[in-house]
Amino acid sequence: MSGTPKVKPPGLRRRAREATLALLYQLDMGVPDFSAHKEHYFETNKMPKKARIYAVQLIEGVMGKRKEIDDELTRVSNHWRIDRMNVIDRNIIRLAIYEILHMDDVPRNVSINEAIEIGKLYGTEDSGSFINGILDRFQKPQEPVANDQVATD
Repeated sequence: MSGTPKVKPPGLRRRAREATLALLYQLDMGVPDFSAHKEHYFETNKMPKKARIYAVQLIEGVMGKRKEIDDELTRVSNHWRIDRMNVIDRNIIRLAIYEILHMDDVPRNVSINEAIEIGKLYGTEDSGSFINGILDRFQKPQEPVANDQVATD
């Protein structure tokens, strides 16, 4: 019996999310010719076909819905301007928001948990709790004001 615990390799979707983060980071940093960069990334970072397909779906989805995602991020990130957020955290949150809003086959809590774990791996010491705090606010639905709660003087 060995004293070294066996570490389970990341699943296909985790690998796709990590690839998506790497590419969104590059996009955010203004890499020229993003399409060529994306192809080069996939040529040099081999991954199973299903993971690559999911990563491309995520990248294109986040890019295509970026305004909607950033509007939602702005709505829930009190006291934090998007452009002042850590670039890794910002893109992990964008990815999670995209999954929550547009990927019906991914449970909301899975998107949030994956975002937190990826933040712990690639972000700062505080990334996991920061991401959790933002996505926790995003997760909670807005409560409607009841009609009988009218203010009186």
